[in-house]
Amino acid sequence: AGGADGSELVAAIFSIGSRGGGSGSMNPVRCKVPAWIAWLLLSLTATVTGSAGKVNKHKPWIETTYHGIVTENDISVLLDPPLIALDKDAPLRYAERYEVTFTKEGEICGFRIHGQNVPFEAVVVDKTTGEGVIRSKEKMDCELQKEYTFTIQAYDCGEGPDGGNMKKSHKANVHIQVNDINEYSPVFKEKSYKATIIEGKKYDSVLRVEAIDADCSPQFSQICSYEIVTPDVPFTIDKDGYIKKSEKINYSKDRQFKLAVTAYDCGKKRSTEDVLVKINIKPTCKPGWQGWSKRIEYEPGTGSLALFPAMRLETCDEPITSIQTVVELETSHIGKGCDRDTYSEKSLHRLCGAASGTIDLLPSPSSNTNWTVGLPTDNGHDSDQVFEFNGTQAVKIPEGVLTTNLKEPFTISVWMRHGPVSSIHGEKETIICNSDKREMNRHHYSLYVHNCRLVLLFRQNPSENENFRPAEFHWKLDQVCDKEWHHYVLNVDIPTVALYVDGVSYDPFLVTEDYPLHHSKIETQLVVGACWQGGEFRMSQFFLGNLAGLMIRTGKIESKKVIDCLYTCKEGLDLLDSENLYKGVMVHFNPTQSMLSMEGDDIENFDKTMQHVSYLNSRQFPTPGIRRLKITTTVKCFNEETCITVPDVEGYVMVLQPDEPKISLSGIDHFARAASEFESNEGVPLFPELKIVSTITREVEPEGEDEDEPTVQESMVSEEIMHNLDTCEVSVVGDELNLEQESFEVDPSQLRQRSIEMSNSSTGMTITGVNTMSSYEEMLHLIRYRNWNSESLFERKFKLVCSELNGRYASNEFKVEVNVIHTANPVEHPNHVLAQPEFVRPVQHASVDLSGHNLASPHSSSVVPSAATVVIVVCVSFLVFMIILGVFRIRAAHQRTMRDQENGKENEMDWDDSALTITVNPMETYEDQHSSEEEEEEEEEESEEGDEEDDITSAESESSEEEEGEQEDQQNVNRQQQLEWDDSTLTY
Repeated sequence: AGGADGSELVAAIFSIGSRGGGSGSMNPVRCKVPAWIAWLLLSLTATVTGSAGKVNKHKPWIETTYHGIVTENDISVLLDPPLIALDKDAPLRYAERYEVTFTKEGEICGFRIHGQNVPFEAVVVDKTTGEGVIRSKEKMDCELQKEYTFTIQAYDCGEGPDGGNMKKSHKANVHIQVNDINEYSPVFKEKSYKATIIEGKKYDSVLRVEAIDADCSPQFSQICSYEIVTPDVPFTIDKDGYIKKSEKINYSKDRQFKLAVTAYDCGKKRSTEDVLVKINIKPTCKPGWQGWSKRIEYEPGTGSLALFPAMRLETCDEPITSIQTVVELETSHIGKGCDRDTYSEKSLHRLCGAASGTIDLLPSPSSNTNWTVGLPTDNGHDSDQVFEFNGTQAVKIPEGVLTTNLKEPFTISVWMRHGPVSSIHGEKETIICNSDKREMNRHHYSLYVHNCRLVLLFRQNPSENENFRPAEFHWKLDQVCDKEWHHYVLNVDIPTVALYVDGVSYDPFLVTEDYPLHHSKIETQLVVGACWQGGEFRMSQFFLGNLAGLMIRTGKIESKKVIDCLYTCKEGLDLLDSENLYKGVMVHFNPTQSMLSMEGDDIENFDKTMQHVSYLNSRQFPTPGIRRLKITTTVKCFNEETCITVPDVEGYVMVLQPDEPKISLSGIDHFARAASEFESNEGVPLFPELKIVSTITREVEPEGEDEDEPTVQESMVSEEIMHNLDTCEVSVVGDELNLEQESFEVDPSQLRQRSIEMSNSSTGMTITGVNTMSSYEEMLHLIRYRNWNSESLFERKFKLVCSELNGRYASNEFKVEVNVIHTANPVEHPNHVLAQPEFVRPVQHASVDLSGHNLASPHSSSVVPSAATVVIVVCVSFLVFMIILGVFRIRAAHQRTMRDQENGKENEMDWDDSALTITVNPMETYEDQHSSEEEEEEEEEESEEGDEEDDITSAESESSEEEEGEQEDQQNVNRQQQLEWDDSTLTY
């Protein structure tokens, strides 16, 4: 290669020589010269050139891209490819066998780095070869910057006179990466970790711990593993830091676990500090309502009672989107579906504002309303009175209770409980029916049940217009056969009939028409529980179920307000502080307030609303017993697959027995009046000073801390209360009233003013209607007894009983005895002791039995005296004799006493008479007293013999006064004898 170049160079030299020294020809002359001649000439040429001047024709050359690596905490950079700059101006180092030296322009003098704030520098290691290195100005930190990028440029050593002959290479890109070293240890993000798990619940992971490493490289900055340092724990941890259960956990054994956890990076460097993990264990979580009592006691008269004051819903940390809860109060077994006032249905209609004229066809059995006596019924005391019809029983309504032909408009209301029929084509079951009494089986009107349908039949009376008119109205109702109590009201105003069931109106699904009935003079029979077949003279279409409060009112229909009042319960669910309901909770009650539904999405507000649900019974004397509660809850979750199920809650409200009132009647129970007062138009007041008082007895806690426990009497206190009465019944004791000559009288206007009704019969009088005790007192003061033929009357006895809540609470039997005085001339009594007042004995004294005074009239028209007249004369004579004898004995005893006192004064002994009332000399009076006692005994024997001979019962009562006088005298004598010999108190 060198020879070729030398030959060319020699050829060039010869070419130049020939042009300079020849004849002017420009053609070169080429010749072959030996190699050594060529090199010799080349050397000479170089010498000539060096002496002639320097030439820098080419730029240095470097690679276009370099990649370098520098280790953290070091300055040297390893480049790929190596940093070498080439310059064509430099001769080759080797030319076959001869060496030549490079010119200065062919050397590389340096490298220049371009970039802002580049922490690197380039250094030439060998100028001739162009080799260089890149190194950092300071130790590298990978955590500050991992990579650097800049450009580099080489320049040669060529220089001109002005220093501008230097040549630069192109700019090459340099990329340098800082290699990391594992200088940092892993560090946990939290100082400690806590978690709570529930026993028995499955978890994908309990919690996750996480550590970080400050190193910059993935190898040393990533956490490759975690480890639980604490031995023998039922947990494991994976490479991502998730702690999981490895064994079954028992809450009764372990309540908390403390774990020490460490971390390793991918360079196997461990964290300098372990982290503490606390895992708390909870017992098995069961979703549902917590903090409630199965038995809730309700004390009557305390108002609303919160049923669930501490209740809360446990969702076991399940995210909930909505909650729906229904609270049901079961009262179907109480009375007619719930607790209502147990007054008679007639009284309830009056209390609800219904107009007068309502007829009760199923009243409580009494002396005046006895047609329901044979029906099975409950006692009607603690709850409403209902009647049972077993399919074979019915009652005929007596004539006069209700007009046979109902006048439009009219209202029928009834409480009914009826079950499903036993067969597909069941018989008609009649509630009320008015049909022909004889000869024919025509039904004028009836209300009956047929295949769970309620049907009203109402046939028009004969009229001039013989057109079709609506006659049958059908309603298909589930309530008819659900075996529950329901209230039915039919407002009949032909051609329309409105039916209300539990206050809700229903339209008939079928109405059939018929001709009016043909004219007939046959009487009709009204029956409850069946229908009378007059042509067959038997009952048919018996009712099977329970009925109560069957009422009919003619001339007017009931208003919706009255219907709602009749059905309204006195007990139900309530919501305390309902005006301030919690946000996000919707509450709804059913009409009877036996069901409450709630819906919301906020658990906290939902719990607070449930804690305000209460039970209220507004009756003064509620029906005691159990009211069952049921809570049904449905929840919706974000994850339907893991959504919880809330079990139902069942409990009951125990309504305690109310304090039973004791109704007491008191007043004058025995008096006498002249016969003329009984025969007057006003009559004689029977209860002029009657008092009605009601008290209850409560148990009270003793005040203070006495060591002695109080007795039963001390712990009970009686207090007076006020409440209503609904019935007072005046009964005749003994013979019934003879309505032709005696009766009870009362002002009708006073009854109407107090909305009280009265019924009279031969057995007594009954006043009914709900009113206050004071109103009943005033009414009873006005009751008078008349007898306009009292000649044969000597005494009458009466009994008064008042009650509340249809007989649930009854008073004592207050008996009154009235004596008739037949003479107006007073008898001259020799002593004031025998004078008797006109009014005799208050209530606390025993009554005198004068039943034997029923004597015949002394004003007989017969001339010959009757046996009764003889008996009367004998009795009066004997009475006069006994009175004279009694007066004589009283005067004799009085004289003896005075004489003994005078004899005692003559004694000069110094007596201490502070404790004595009588002082006698026993030696002086003994014989007189002894003789007087013998005389008295003889007189008594004579009087007893006279009594035996005169066997007249009427004389026994009249001689009682004389016998009492004798007993008093005998007691005085015995007392004197005791005092005569009792000298224990004498002072000598």
